[in-house]
Amino acid sequence: MTTPQQRPVLVVGAGPSGLTAAVELTRRGVPVLCVDRAEGPSTSTKALGVWPRTLELLRRMGADEEIRRRVLPQRAMRYYSEGRVIADLRFRDPDVQPVCLPQPDVEAMLRDALAEAGGRIAWGTELVGFQQDGPAVRAVLRGPDGTERTEEFSWVVGADGARSRVREHLDIGFEGATHELSFVVADIELDGPLEPDVTHYFCSPRGILVTCGLPSGRFRVFTSAPPGLRRDDVDLAAVQKLVDERGPGGITLRDPDWISVFAVHSRHADRTREGRVFLLGDAAHIHSPAGGQGLNIGMADAHNLAWKLALCWHGRSGTALLESFERERAQTARAAIRQADAQTRIWLLNKPHQVALRDNALRVASALRLFHLDYLPWLAGQRTVYAQPGSRRRLALPAGRPWPGSGGFTEGGLVPQRRIWDTTSARRTPLRSALSDLRHTLLLVGDPAHGSPSARLAAWAGDRCAEAVEVQVLRTRAGTLLPWTAERSGARSGPDTARIVLVRPDGIADLVCPARESWRVRRRLEELFEPLLTPADTPGSRAETLPHPYEAV
Repeated sequence: MTTPQQRPVLVVGAGPSGLTAAVELTRRGVPVLCVDRAEGPSTSTKALGVWPRTLELLRRMGADEEIRRRVLPQRAMRYYSEGRVIADLRFRDPDVQPVCLPQPDVEAMLRDALAEAGGRIAWGTELVGFQQDGPAVRAVLRGPDGTERTEEFSWVVGADGARSRVREHLDIGFEGATHELSFVVADIELDGPLEPDVTHYFCSPRGILVTCGLPSGRFRVFTSAPPGLRRDDVDLAAVQKLVDERGPGGITLRDPDWISVFAVHSRHADRTREGRVFLLGDAAHIHSPAGGQGLNIGMADAHNLAWKLALCWHGRSGTALLESFERERAQTARAAIRQADAQTRIWLLNKPHQVALRDNALRVASALRLFHLDYLPWLAGQRTVYAQPGSRRRLALPAGRPWPGSGGFTEGGLVPQRRIWDTTSARRTPLRSALSDLRHTLLLVGDPAHGSPSARLAAWAGDRCAEAVEVQVLRTRAGTLLPWTAERSGARSGPDTARIVLVRPDGIADLVCPARESWRVRRRLEELFEPLLTPADTPGSRAETLPHPYEAV
């Protein structure tokens, strides 16, 4: 479907969000130019926490071995009040267990994946400005030698950080608030009784102190700064004093890699799309590091956009598909901002009645394992549920739980990671991991009987949408996943498929319905991939459209 006249995509920024977008577009056959005004990769550790959903994306890019080599798995999050433990949240389930993986290591994995896919980064290259002109964006780029050139791109992805040049050029507002207190952060050698695989939260009226181990053997120390503290006043002795005041005692700091002071903001761009230009990551939203969501949400932004942009670039879907990017990611970003802001404010409570209420609430929630029901799965990225406009019913119960009788599938939510036997790879693997991340999957849950609506839908999709859709059968009793074939379907008779799930390349269930409503899936496929279909196959073609069940009767 690609023509020589199609232009590449410009990705501005080579941080985690920009690199994810560049990798995913390149993997999908879209030419990309990734530029960054820096002379080379940053060595600052910045973000540390990487949650399971993000690890899943990295593994899809081929980083599995590097993940095993570089990470420090986290065993628990532990909260203290005046030195006493009030909550101990242990990560017993690998689906919610985060790892400590510093941002430079994440970026190194992404750069390797980009190079493996055939892409590259133009370092020392700055976006000066751009103008949208019909089907193209004319961008002015300044190279390392100061020479400016104008190039045309099909789309522009702004992943250039909180001070985004792309966002400023579009004059998009970045409203929000800044917390009253600043925070001190240091990566440092730490001698004391703290376990490196536990994130410790020491709450006191004097301020919050957070510590966690790094894969290098050092520790990250994060603490609220006293009012009036200036950047120039912060050195090793100042950090040691804050740790002595707020920590458990017996901790000695030495040999810092870096020490910094920063403000915490909660901001969201007024919009994240303007024509052929998109914003993602810190360019679209920033918030407190509480919960460790920043890097993870930015990479999820990029993944969400990339597969949609690739379908449009190849001419397999219409540009209406891109309208869902802003709607879906805004839901997640706003939820993360609210959660991080609330947790930061809880950290900083200092009035006796507020502290008592917080401590008692954390004790009860920890004892009843309430955090494991909703909060930790949400942090881990496993409870994302995109609310779809015009749905016939509520998409999910609270916290992304599937409706009874849905087989564990939630419309708008991630396909469950139940382990199945994948006949294609001949191994046992989580279901979502076995499905393609380069195409949609038409998943028939149960065996389609010969001549059934499910079998006819599968035959139509395999014939007309094979470029964009795989058809798979999930035999639930046997726990087996296998490719659908007309021969296999015709070899049996009996009850039809129990339900049909249309799965997006990002593992989200686009549509979940009983097999008797297979016409709904057909209509959705026609809507998504109309450019792929011949005139006889487009919506409104009475001869080829599967009948509504009542029409069949």
